[in-house]
Amino acid sequence: MTLAVGSTAPDFTAKDTNGDTITLSQFKGKTVVLYFYPKDDTPGCTKEAQGFRDAYSEIQGKDMVVLGVSMDDSASHQQFTEKYGLPFQLVADPDGTVTRAYDVEGGGYSKRVTYIIDAEGKIIKVFDKVDTANHAKDVLSSVS
Repeated sequence: MTLAVGSTAPDFTAKDTNGDTITLSQFKGKTVVLYFYPKDDTPGCTKEAQGFRDAYSEIQGKDMVVLGVSMDDSASHQQFTEKYGLPFQLVADPDGTVTRAYDVEGGGYSKRVTYIIDAEGKIIKVFDKVDTANHAKDVLSSVS
């Protein structure tokens, strides 16, 4: 069961694509699209990431930040980012700490769930059924 709309998004500390430490709280004041996905460089996950990449300027225009999370490590994230030219950070969660905090653990991988988190750190929207080809558009239309 995913976290409920209206609840406070759990803060986390993890490594990003480049191996740098990242926290959710560092983005306070911005809307955060925190999307969980099963595995780097697989067909559905690639489609979803490319959608966010292609809509990135529009997302930035709404003062939003995109963070992708999977249980892959930073090296895998770096290869995935370089291969597809992803302009946003991916969060490495190899031990599943972030995945479990958001209740999207699927037995060794992150389930495909997206949380929209407002500037104050509250969850304002949950997507637990994701159409990977159109997800970025769905996210954008949900935050007018």
